[in-house]
Amino acid sequence: MAISPNFTSVYSKDWEINFIQCYPNGQLKHTELCNILQLTAGFHAEMGGLSFSDMQVHNQAWVLSRMRVEVTELPKWRDRVTVKTWIVDMQGSRSVRALELYVGDKKMVSSLTYWVVLNTELRKPETLALPFEHFEVYPKNVPTEKSFSKINLHVATTFLKNKEVLLSDLDIVNHANNVKYLEWCLDCIHPNILLKNGINAFDMNFLRELHWHDEVELVSSMEEIPNFISVIKNDKYCFALFLEYNP
Repeated sequence: MAISPNFTSVYSKDWEINFIQCYPNGQLKHTELCNILQLTAGFHAEMGGLSFSDMQVHNQAWVLSRMRVEVTELPKWRDRVTVKTWIVDMQGSRSVRALELYVGDKKMVSSLTYWVVLNTELRKPETLALPFEHFEVYPKNVPTEKSFSKINLHVATTFLKNKEVLLSDLDIVNHANNVKYLEWCLDCIHPNILLKNGINAFDMNFLRELHWHDEVELVSSMEEIPNFISVIKNDKYCFALFLEYNP
């Protein structure tokens, strides 16, 4: 697809929160929040000629490697939200993208994401085959208080449960969708933490792909309210989540 005549390096999209996206208390689920953020990033990439279809001509796709999300407040059912996004840095095989979510003039969510170009045939990172120089970058415009980080995996853990990757967990890149990892992990913590907006930030590291019928284990750090939850296959870390709680 050609670059859209409406393309701009800073992009905004409005969304209306529907009831399917919400917890029983009417607040937006953390998983649906991440979906909205990533879909907005996808629309911006499409306008700039870097959509999934564009990249598949070269057997390439963007895959998420790291993501930090800082939450002041969760939107609610029927809220109209605006997500703004721009590129902080972009080089050969990787991109750092910023996102902010607003209700009216109130910023509720900030996120910083790190994306890698994956060859979908070889299942390896490689240099982007398409031109991207028309994307202006904003290296000084970072929306989060902290950057995304490499999560420490060397912590004592306890077993939570086993999980099989199902067809419903897969996306168009034919691996477990990144939001599914978050969903599996958040299902393991006390519901009141989610329903009372007890999470003020979280970091995610996506370390290895998972595919249909893969058998994995979920483990967490030893605290009563764990700040570390991970997905492991054959003793290898595939995903790590680090949670920061409100006081």
